[in-house]
Amino acid sequence: MTESVQHHYWQGAFVDDEEAGRRLAGLSATVEAALAEPLDTETVLAACEQLAAALRDPAHPTHARLAEHLAEGEDTTVLTELAAFLSRAELTTKLRRELGGTSPQRLNRPDAKETVYEAWAPVGLVAHIAPGNAATVAPLSLVEGLLAGNVNVLKTSSADTLLAQHLLAELAALDPTGAIAERVIVLRFSSSRQDWLRMMCAPADAVAVWGGESAVQGVAAHVPPGCRLVEWGHKISFAYLTRDAWQDPAALAALATDVCLHEQQACSSPQVVYLDTEDHDEVFAFAERFAAVLGGMPPAERDTVTGPAEEAELTTTELIARLEEHLDLTRVIAAPDGSWRVMADVRPALTASPLHRSVWVKPLPRKNLLGTLRPMRRYLQTAGIAGGRTDIAELSRLALAAGATRVTPLGRMLGGYSGEPHDGVYALQRYSRRVAVQADERFATTACLDDLTRQVSFPPPTGPLLDKAAVQKLNDAVDPRDAELYFRSGGSTGKPALSLFTYDDYDTQMRAAARGLLAAGYDPARDRTANLFFCGGMYGGFISFFSILERLGGTQMPMAAGPDHRVTAEMLVTHEVDTLFGMPSYLWQLLHDQADLLRSYGGIRKIFYGGEHFTAEQRRVLTEDFGIEMVRSITYGSTDLGPLGYQCTESTGGVHHLHADLHTMEILHTDADRPVEPGETGRLVFSTHARRGQNLGRYVIGDLGRALPGPCPCGNTSPRFELLGRGGDVMRVASYFLNYRRFVAIAEQDRGYRGELQVLLARTEAREQLTVRVEATDTAGPKELRAAFLAGYEELRSAVDDRLLDLVVETADGADFARTAASGKLRAVVDDRQG
Repeated sequence: MTESVQHHYWQGAFVDDEEAGRRLAGLSATVEAALAEPLDTETVLAACEQLAAALRDPAHPTHARLAEHLAEGEDTTVLTELAAFLSRAELTTKLRRELGGTSPQRLNRPDAKETVYEAWAPVGLVAHIAPGNAATVAPLSLVEGLLAGNVNVLKTSSADTLLAQHLLAELAALDPTGAIAERVIVLRFSSSRQDWLRMMCAPADAVAVWGGESAVQGVAAHVPPGCRLVEWGHKISFAYLTRDAWQDPAALAALATDVCLHEQQACSSPQVVYLDTEDHDEVFAFAERFAAVLGGMPPAERDTVTGPAEEAELTTTELIARLEEHLDLTRVIAAPDGSWRVMADVRPALTASPLHRSVWVKPLPRKNLLGTLRPMRRYLQTAGIAGGRTDIAELSRLALAAGATRVTPLGRMLGGYSGEPHDGVYALQRYSRRVAVQADERFATTACLDDLTRQVSFPPPTGPLLDKAAVQKLNDAVDPRDAELYFRSGGSTGKPALSLFTYDDYDTQMRAAARGLLAAGYDPARDRTANLFFCGGMYGGFISFFSILERLGGTQMPMAAGPDHRVTAEMLVTHEVDTLFGMPSYLWQLLHDQADLLRSYGGIRKIFYGGEHFTAEQRRVLTEDFGIEMVRSITYGSTDLGPLGYQCTESTGGVHHLHADLHTMEILHTDADRPVEPGETGRLVFSTHARRGQNLGRYVIGDLGRALPGPCPCGNTSPRFELLGRGGDVMRVASYFLNYRRFVAIAEQDRGYRGELQVLLARTEAREQLTVRVEATDTAGPKELRAAFLAGYEELRSAVDDRLLDLVVETADGADFARTAASGKLRAVVDDRQG
């Protein structure tokens, strides 16, 4: 058996007619098996982006393989067009426009105050009946079916090349999970094989057919009851010009461009030009003027030569129009060689053109527009309107009411924009169902129902590791269109860094963080929240949590962190705030500075903190001394990557769930770029997937952590990890490596210290000096703490004993601790050594 007869692609393999026919008989069981596991949208996006990159590169082997399957006379611009559609930017825009997000099939809560979950689910099996001689339509229709999560069976014409089969085979090969291949079947056969068409449509949940009325009717006979028939039929488009516009040479040139582009073969090409007049002489005069413009356009490409049937239609239409000239109904102006024709007709009824630069010109005063065009509403598509601003606004409404689905300026009728609906509908919604699950109060902290059953699966990350400097360099390559929102980091670990976002990406991340906040125990229906994060200087803390609360619909007092603790505390009492959002260091200062007022108020029940950590002793104080019922991380994240992890009601300390719908996480050795053993501590490395404009893959964020084995008691299947400090917490001092967190742990566990702690490094004339700065307390003075550090930290004691290091412990007011200017974070280690 030779490959030449294996012109059907079936779930990862090319098969011949006999095998395809046998498999068609069992199509229903095949579909059920494929639908047993959901298809993650990211799997499709990642494969499409890789294929798009290959199609853009003429030197890529995939480009060469697919070029072999182009039709005779067709150049590789077809592959470039396919690459544009398959790009991540294009497809994510399409997903957001049509299905509301890049993970539309996940059961999330549209209203955070209710335990109701909604999602876009695939219809099941979509049968695509593609038109002949339209190389891009067939594979792109199937990709739309994949984006909606469906199993897809595609019929291409027996006269077509095998481009669709091989393109989709290349796409499936780029998916290491095999999920795409399970959902792709491409058959090449003639429409005369009614038995195959019937078997293809019988188990379908939606049938998408491209073509005219006869093609749709032929397929409709095989569509079972209850199956959704999606018609992508032929449409008619028209231009409409006001008096000022038809006297404007620029408008006529733009109209001629629309007529000649693709030789009127597109549904959006103008076939009729309407003038806002009842005067027949004006119609005939315009036809003469426009004919001169049309005659001056460049000739058609050689590969658009008409066939015998098309020539017959052109000749017949022109002859009939010329005969009606004797009745003063028409006037025909045509090129001597028949390459174009303008046919003026005093009757306003919409008349299809024989195409190939053949245009009707008709009178239609705007008062009659609706009545004249509405009877043809099933066939209308684009209206190219030219006139004044008020005219365009009025005529657009009339054209849309008459049945048109698009209105454009002249010269742009065949253009479009990313995410544009097609023929008045969104394709992805036609291939999807809106589904809902109602749950009870047991699901109050479950933001996404899917998290209880399965983990999101992303392709494994590849490529080099990136540090902060490398990520900053990526900013230089960001397209300005993708740099809509600028944030600066707080600068707690060095120089503040710049992070760029699109608003779409920002929205995706804020919604993810909002889901994490629900999991942590935030109740948007009852909690009254003061947003006390720092604001200004392009720092994103306050703004981000404002956005998160906005998406949750939570009650919010956007106070921001202010220096006057008394004013802030009084506002908390006045507005009956019971939940605080903020940095631990700021909240700790606020509560202790205004302890009498806030204790007597007794209304603060919850604290959600971010950017830093409360120690176990500090959490105990907040619970026992201030009566706070819940102290939990609001999110774990970074300015450049966004939210990375969230706590659930079973999480404590540094334990978080991964935002697995946004990122994948690796844990690598601190001294080697290889994974640690399960449960070991290593560098946290994140690859983010839901971003447009920036590819932040394998970013070494600077934090240390370990993966936690086993299921979480909360039932969430997202991976768990425990934060164990930052790489910057480890200091090389006097030839020893010392860890900031060891100082915190010793102070807390051995001396019951519960305040803030800061390490200052300096160099004296004799040796290096390490100063531990603490707050004044009754339980742990500088002398007692110094003794505890030397007793509990062997390396520190050795450095001091060997006279390599001076150890100083001093007290200071909380306001005197070094903090970052933008975020107010405590600088854990301040290194003032020079050289």
